[in-house]
Amino acid sequence: MVQSVELLLDAAAESAVRAQWRALAAAGLPSQAAHTGASNRPHITAAVAAELTPGAEAALSELEFEPFPVTLGSPIVFGIERLVLVRLVIPTRALLALHRRVHAAIGAAPGVPGTAKPDAWTPHVTLARRLPPERLGAAIELIAADGDSPATVAGIRRWDGDRRREWTVRGT
Repeated sequence: MVQSVELLLDAAAESAVRAQWRALAAAGLPSQAAHTGASNRPHITAAVAAELTPGAEAALSELEFEPFPVTLGSPIVFGIERLVLVRLVIPTRALLALHRRVHAAIGAAPGVPGTAKPDAWTPHVTLARRLPPERLGAAIELIAADGDSPATVAGIRRWDGDRRREWTVRGT
């Protein structure tokens, strides 16, 4: 299963992303709003692995962290046939430095995708998965008018996909 380390957003940014989720859902488009579990919240995935060792967990709990500002930028799309619509998180030195510290903490964890590693990562917040290509224009039209928006990385959490549970590592 998947183990992940996720960066949490401040309440105002989380609310703005959830509003975009709701707008997509109201238009009959795929949206993260369809996932109603308590653990589903807007986030930036900083690391993904098949497994994290107890040493990695300990290192994550000791990460140096202070909240810092980021900007949620333009919508971008991943994929070819079943698209993933996301908001780009404009990389900053603080964001990239935290990403490197997270990866140093998890070490040589198995199953880390190449696109999640430092120097290959595209920080983003997911809005919709499995978006049909013919609906992409409508989805972007709904959210693009919001433009860039300020956010704060307010905390770090862990998601354990095997046990389907989450917990805060640092911050909120």
